[in-house]
Amino acid sequence: MMTDDARITDAKACQLETWVMRYPSRTETWALPACNFTGNLELTVGGAMTREAGRTRTTDVVVQGKTLFKTMDPNGWGIGLTAGTAGHPQADARDWYAYVPTSVSFNDDAVVVHTNLGWQREGETRRDRLTWGLGSETQLAENTWLIAETFGQNQGKPFHQLGLRHWLIPNRIQIDATYGSRNGSGSGERWFSIGFRLLSVPFLP
Repeated sequence: MMTDDARITDAKACQLETWVMRYPSRTETWALPACNFTGNLELTVGGAMTREAGRTRTTDVVVQGKTLFKTMDPNGWGIGLTAGTAGHPQADARDWYAYVPTSVSFNDDAVVVHTNLGWQREGETRRDRLTWGLGSETQLAENTWLIAETFGQNQGKPFHQLGLRHWLIPNRIQIDATYGSRNGSGSGERWFSIGFRLLSVPFLP
């Protein structure tokens, strides 16, 4: 999901989130490894490779930190802060961003709703943007969830995405598949994604 949740990796543990997004004219392959060294600060360093017009290039390099002010409990809520930077080597530009993720649990975590509200400084245009997101996770079976979201900025049409998420091994290995597009757009802004998430046990010193 593009809409972040108010959760972080377990203390002294790491995770790897990776996915492939297929657009009509290009394919993006993302990998975002993250670790929680201190107990309440998840650090992420990763990026994306994009294949377009027969060429594969590094198009995004992300460095991000995330912390929680309140941990979400079942039937409760959580809130945090995420801040980071995304470099774009091909455009020789770097974006900066920060947002507040919140999550609210219903029916013993069978339904969880996420919201994001934040700011982005676009390096190429040197413009500031308001960013937002609204997403949900709804349990369909013991290890399977329906995920849905809409997200965007204060300018332009928003995006939407719908998919399924499944735990192959609960709390350790997860896969997902989604379909998304920009509201009212043509086929050029539609995508299909396949994702994989691996979570470790605590092992860091």
